[in-house]
Amino acid sequence: MNARFEPDTRVASDVARFRAVRVAMAELAKGLSSEDLSAQSMVDCSPGKWHLGHTSWFFEAMILSADPEYRPVDPRFQQLFNSYYEALGERVPRGQRGLMTRPSVDEVLAYRREIDRRMAAWLAQGPSSGQQRYLFELGLHHDQQHQELFLMDMLNLMSRSPLDPAAYDVEPRGAPVQATRGGMVAFDAGLVSIGHGGAGFAFDNEGPSHRVWLEPFALAADLVTNGEWIGFIEAGGYSRPDLWLSDGWATVKAEGWTAPLYWRRDDGDWTVMSLTGRGALDPAAPVRHISFYEADAYARWAGKRLPSEAEWEHAATTAPEGFSNLSGEVWQWTSSAYAPYPGFQPTPGTAAEYNGKFMANQMVLRGGAFATPSDHARVTYRNFYYPQQRWAFMGLRLAEDAPQRAVAPTDDAQTAGFRRDMVEGLSRDQKAVPPKWFYDAEGSRLFEEITALPEYYPTRQETALLRESAAALTADFGPDAVLVEFGSGASEKTRILLDALPDLGAYVPLDISETALLDAATRIRADYPGLKVQPVLGDFEHLAPLPDDLPRGRRIGFFPGSTIGNLHPDEAERFLTAARRMLGEGALFILGVDLVKDPAILVAAYDDSQGVTAAFNRNLLVRANADLDADFDLDAFTHRAVWNPEASRMEMHLQAVTPTTARIGDKTFRFMSGETIHTESSRKFTSDTVEAMAKASSWSLVRIDMSPEPSVALALLRA
Repeated sequence: MNARFEPDTRVASDVARFRAVRVAMAELAKGLSSEDLSAQSMVDCSPGKWHLGHTSWFFEAMILSADPEYRPVDPRFQQLFNSYYEALGERVPRGQRGLMTRPSVDEVLAYRREIDRRMAAWLAQGPSSGQQRYLFELGLHHDQQHQELFLMDMLNLMSRSPLDPAAYDVEPRGAPVQATRGGMVAFDAGLVSIGHGGAGFAFDNEGPSHRVWLEPFALAADLVTNGEWIGFIEAGGYSRPDLWLSDGWATVKAEGWTAPLYWRRDDGDWTVMSLTGRGALDPAAPVRHISFYEADAYARWAGKRLPSEAEWEHAATTAPEGFSNLSGEVWQWTSSAYAPYPGFQPTPGTAAEYNGKFMANQMVLRGGAFATPSDHARVTYRNFYYPQQRWAFMGLRLAEDAPQRAVAPTDDAQTAGFRRDMVEGLSRDQKAVPPKWFYDAEGSRLFEEITALPEYYPTRQETALLRESAAALTADFGPDAVLVEFGSGASEKTRILLDALPDLGAYVPLDISETALLDAATRIRADYPGLKVQPVLGDFEHLAPLPDDLPRGRRIGFFPGSTIGNLHPDEAERFLTAARRMLGEGALFILGVDLVKDPAILVAAYDDSQGVTAAFNRNLLVRANADLDADFDLDAFTHRAVWNPEASRMEMHLQAVTPTTARIGDKTFRFMSGETIHTESSRKFTSDTVEAMAKASSWSLVRIDMSPEPSVALALLRA
């Protein structure tokens, strides 16, 4: 039984968000007549009354009706306001929505109010399942989509009247047009990640995140303007078949296009129809209401091309400060056909029909328009229309192929890997950097300092447990054994095993930090002069074969410190599998793990009172500034440690305390206030999860020893 002992703040937040979104379309309808809201201008458009009803029906059909006891507000509305959902029954054909004089506008608004009341009651129950939460978010964003469609369709309706009426006194928009910047912004070739793969809502067609290779390109800093489009018209752009795709030229001739939609010559001057009526064309304003065919023809005339959606997203993600009006003015055509991303999975259930079935014969637009609610737009958003359509708020931004820029001095392999992981990780929606890059010389020193802190129990407890269990753990090593330590660091715990193994054949420390590795190897050689010590500089996530000149005894893997917890579960299994392959049949493996315990103890261990862990975390940025010529503002980031009970792990983040930007080479990354870089996850285990992980990696669990509280464990595995 779950009982609430204090008010659920999420419920209040959900209700407030729901009401804020829902009031927007009703506000857009104010001041419009019943006739304005009931008429339909063409098949592609819908009456305003229908938008008001359909967005309410969506919440009723997708969410409320999931309750077997639910009774619809009016069963007739299930057919009247269904758009294209085959699974939900009959529909009124799209082109006939304007023929529905009933229900009246007042009845539709009453229906809307009743759905809002029922949804508030549903939210008060605190829906918590993943599917419920997603459908709620989907409903909000669906409503926001139709707010923009409402304005598109209303403009088209007003344009049909010879009176050129104004729907609004002032254009409904959230922000003014941004000033132009001029020029093109260049980008190097490379493998980039696009698509939504992090936290927060996204439509199913925005994911999954995947990698795309881009050749060098440049993207215009600004949108094409009305004045520039007039140049295209005056150069005969609409009368030159060589500029047009075949279907585009056929459309130009069939439709009689001579200018963008809503443009007209009045007494020799260009005018344009907008939501505020017909007025003089502003040459400096970005052009609107052009089809894909027109955008493509203009780009060819200008000696440029349209960007691919991957180019657009990469540019908008890595260098947004270089552009004007990336969002908030017009949707921007790309050269990309609307198709599923690799690994695309539609939303489960009825909402599976939301996007996937339209993935044919349409083209992708990116960005967002002045009519797009600001909290609805995302850099990964994929809008899509047929190539001949142009009543939406559509424009273009030009692209061109670019020569490969001069390459900076070659990094050594380790620096190149650090640079690659930083750039790739900071390009994600949830920025993240692998924790292995903590350990330069200063990071290694700080970690050794952490291990001595009173709050940091793992090293202290594991060291004591290792001393107590060393004899049992090493009993089956045999003569001339080779001890391979992964992520060896200072090799302090290793000495406990070395002291218990007088006949050990060789010790192979492997670490990513050259300084720490060589220092530790020098000290081990001095203290154990008869032992063969052969250090290997490398990354334990990418294991190479062992050196050939080692003794022939049994291979023993040693991975203390619960470092295995820093890896994602799949990565941990891959590492253990690779280690088994490296060490061979008959090998043993001593694995240190931290165990699940009171979250207060865990948080204190990762956020000590002296701030050493915070310095260790921030040193990642210090290292980036030094090794990668980055320019992180260290004062703009603070250390954050949190317990994630769902994933059974501690997480460390670097959180931006103020909006800031940072450059790594020619890549620029923007951080919003409160945004984090996920720098480390430290998974905590139980004996069952250790055994399951070992089994999945083709090891068998021989024994597991646990320390007193706060407990850690040492597991002995056999190949």
